[in-house]
Amino acid sequence: MSTQAADSTIKIEAGSEVDPLGIGAPLLSAQGPAESVALSSSSNAATHVKIYLQDDCLRHRFIRSRDTSNVVERPERLRAVKIGLAAAIARIEEAEGAPKPSDVKISVEDELAAALGKMDIATTDGGLIRARSISVTRSSATVDLLDNAAVKYVHGDIDGDVYLQNLKAWARDSEDNITKKGSEMPDGMPPLDLYLCPSSIDAIQGAIGAVCQAVDAVIASTRVNPSDVATDPQRAFVAVRPPGHHCGEDTPSGFCFVNNVAIGAAHAHLKHGIQRVVILDIDLHHGKSTVSIVWQINEETYRQTLESEQSPSEPNALPATPGPQIFYGSIHDVLSFPCEDGKASFVQAASTSIHGPHGQHIENIHLQTYSSETYFWDVLYKEQYSVLLKRASQFLDSTGGPGDDIMVFISCGFDACEHEYPSMSRHNRKVPTGFYHRFARDTCAFSDVYARGRVVSVLEGGYSDRALSSGAMAHICGLVGETVRVDEKWWDLENLIKLEKATKARKSGRPSLASADPEPWLTRTSELLSHLDVYRTPPQPSRNWVPPTSRTLRERKKVPRNSSTPEVVCQPGKGTQTPVSVSSISSTSPSTSESEAVSPLTAKKLPRVILHVRPPEGMS
Repeated sequence: MSTQAADSTIKIEAGSEVDPLGIGAPLLSAQGPAESVALSSSSNAATHVKIYLQDDCLRHRFIRSRDTSNVVERPERLRAVKIGLAAAIARIEEAEGAPKPSDVKISVEDELAAALGKMDIATTDGGLIRARSISVTRSSATVDLLDNAAVKYVHGDIDGDVYLQNLKAWARDSEDNITKKGSEMPDGMPPLDLYLCPSSIDAIQGAIGAVCQAVDAVIASTRVNPSDVATDPQRAFVAVRPPGHHCGEDTPSGFCFVNNVAIGAAHAHLKHGIQRVVILDIDLHHGKSTVSIVWQINEETYRQTLESEQSPSEPNALPATPGPQIFYGSIHDVLSFPCEDGKASFVQAASTSIHGPHGQHIENIHLQTYSSETYFWDVLYKEQYSVLLKRASQFLDSTGGPGDDIMVFISCGFDACEHEYPSMSRHNRKVPTGFYHRFARDTCAFSDVYARGRVVSVLEGGYSDRALSSGAMAHICGLVGETVRVDEKWWDLENLIKLEKATKARKSGRPSLASADPEPWLTRTSELLSHLDVYRTPPQPSRNWVPPTSRTLRERKKVPRNSSTPEVVCQPGKGTQTPVSVSSISSTSPSTSESEAVSPLTAKKLPRVILHVRPPEGMS
């Protein structure tokens, strides 16, 4: 890992106990069906949230076998997220009072443009979305792992890009290695947590590209002289996969091959001069690798700071570019991966909180069980979980206070959601769906005070469809902020079931409205989803999954009309005869010519069939 020199002194001082943001104060929506209210904001100006999709992320697939029943990090995760995004947009449009097409006189030219737009939202939503506070971009941005400064800053090596070169080679040779040894991953790496295919690199590079594109847009719109374009976002949500917070400098783990958020932070520093970064990780699982990367960057910055203090520079020498300082805060289950086996180093990393000494700024908070939502909000969230943002405030206060050099990221996993698979949240450390709304609101209020409102949220974990769709819906509503009145009933169980029925994919891939007269928001959600989910998962290339068979079908001849004896034919290469009643064969298709019907069938190979015999549910 390469970092840059710094000559600024880090002030190690206690942060103020004053809570100017009101973080932890109860929202009305947390105590009942009433709508949310604002916490605090440095400005009453309307904010804009941009959602970034990247279709290359569908190209990361499991090809080791056709049985993907145990693969939870799958391309279909993105469709579940898009359902939640579409539902959030539909609800926000209603809340904003956005006009419906029937309410507006549309010209012939506009009708034609709308018809063309339905084919694809292309790189922008093209007017598809009527909400004033949200837009969607289908990103085509990508990077070259071996030729990108931010990627090398995080995953580079003093001796060369060894890990990045290896990663590309593992993906390139994945099919050959599966054929030779049954796995595409090198020996010693967990085969259940990691998989690759030849096009996985496209997904990985595309995910990084989308994150960096979001960073560029958010910073550009919040500089001192921001763009005049109304749709430039102050906040962004980047729906990409594979996730990233379990990938270290040169160690993939837990479905992750590069650290998307760490690279986004490096990109903000190298390209835009961002000096202070706040990373808030709300995935169920501790981001041990993000902590490791952050620790190394902070350590190098701190070392260079001490050296610059002790070794005065030359009189005419230019000041060295200071390295970044990063705060990492996490709310996670310390009983789950990567700490589930009780490995000391992992548990310690997931439990350490340090603020200032050695240049480190780390806060770890463990999820707890809760018996009621009242207890969750009034006790756990208010007294424990909201401390994460208070510690981030203290970090920024101790390093210069609010400024234009600050960027806020959310490593946004939805696997702590109450609707996650029981097998994933088996220790019962969960959060209600409303947490993703409330935490996003509080983070935006924090960013409004310190970072000009900049927030880039990047998808991490979340594996059940309901957890992903409900979490994404609540999270986007939170990012939009106080400009929209949100009702938390939007993601209650009754409405989630309606949503799932309305968006259930048919064989054609289109959502199907189960009700003859659905509620308007469900109709609008299905309409939006048909645009957001245009691209399907690419078909898996055919491979020799089983040895080819030499068995052939018997030749059959048409029986003469005046014959009552079944025609007997011999199977090629066999000396025995097997009676076959041709009259039992279904009639020929009307499109088949008479000559084709009379001609004997040529020998064909039997189709190859794989039977998967699984143990009864509950047995391993």
